[in-house]
Amino acid sequence: MAERLVGRPAPDFTMETVDGPGKEFGKVSLSDYRGKWLVFFFYPLDFTFVCPSELSALSDAAERFRKLDADLLGISIDSVHSHRAWIHAPKSAGGLGKLNFPLASDITKQVSRDYGVLIEEEGIALRGLFIVDPEGELKYQAVSHNDVGHSVQETLRVIQALQSRGLCPINGKPDETNDAAD
Repeated sequence: MAERLVGRPAPDFTMETVDGPGKEFGKVSLSDYRGKWLVFFFYPLDFTFVCPSELSALSDAAERFRKLDADLLGISIDSVHSHRAWIHAPKSAGGLGKLNFPLASDITKQVSRDYGVLIEEEGIALRGLFIVDPEGELKYQAVSHNDVGHSVQETLRVIQALQSRGLCPINGKPDETNDAAD
């Protein structure tokens, strides 16, 4: 049975990154996001089919996340050099183009393992999305089969609900009340 992560301090990490335009390499740690909301997501591999649509949709919505004081971070087991090549590759060749958030390299697979998304026998991560609050507590996780990308709208709804610190019914928004009987 997997260890429960939600409601506990998010497992710490430090990874190498490439910035969204694919120009600069750097490093990122969980502590860099202290005081802000962090939405980070694992995807299986660079240059795969579902991943470009998911990363592009999240990149297009980056400003909406920023307005909620939330940063985005994409993670796979690929190297930062692969990430950079993917950003610079033409879209006709499966490339991404410029992103509005960095991509991190979990080349050791330790972060994927710590967050319970590593498929050990394949050496890749499941598609997992996590939300960490400004104090470093893991508030949300959604892990799915690699064939299914995550919803930008649902992720935004969840952040708003978590930030409201109130009750939020299914399919509801934080400013709505549920008048239906339970």
